[in-house]
Amino acid sequence: MTFEREREQMIADIESGFAFTRTMTGRNHLDPRVMEVIRKVPREDFVPGDMRASAFRDGALPVGHGQTISQPYIVALMTDLLELTDTSIVLEIGTGTGYQAAILSQLAQQVYSIERIPELARAAQQRLSGMGYENVETRCSDGYLGWPEKAPFDGIVVTAAAAEIPAALIAQLKPGGRMVIPVGLPHGRQQLVLVTKDRQGETDARDLIGVAFVPMVEDT
Repeated sequence: MTFEREREQMIADIESGFAFTRTMTGRNHLDPRVMEVIRKVPREDFVPGDMRASAFRDGALPVGHGQTISQPYIVALMTDLLELTDTSIVLEIGTGTGYQAAILSQLAQQVYSIERIPELARAAQQRLSGMGYENVETRCSDGYLGWPEKAPFDGIVVTAAAAEIPAALIAQLKPGGRMVIPVGLPHGRQQLVLVTKDRQGETDARDLIGVAFVPMVEDT
């Protein structure tokens, strides 16, 4: 199946989401570059096989190990907020099945993605390599620590909720860079936060919209 009708409904749902939240996010519409990539990347190939037909619904889906693939609107919004260029170097925390990394890879020069759960990390790397996303490098480690050897990053996107913004990630954000991260407690109030760092290295954090993400796992 090509899921063309479902794919177009997903795009319509994303556009509706942008219109509904524009006063909170400051984004009136989806950047055409991001929209093109959302259409192009086959979301159905990044969900469990028995959920392919449900891949385009405007909601999160379970992918095993207590993790989820974010709803299409949230993926689109977080990507759009990064304002990537074709020279951007991006860090993703929470590879999951690799869908967000695949989206980022089509908009940036290089994507580094960290997944804490070994089984998901291995499967995502195999999937991304097999599908030809060659500018994505993954590893299994503690996302709270970031990836200092590859820093600084033009953009950082975190796909799990942290109780507070990790200091290591702020340190690894390049001056002029942008980070999008859900902040809050599991099953409690969470906000999607946009962190910007100016050319002098000063940071600003702005709450955007309420969200619900699985918790970010930290090594103890």
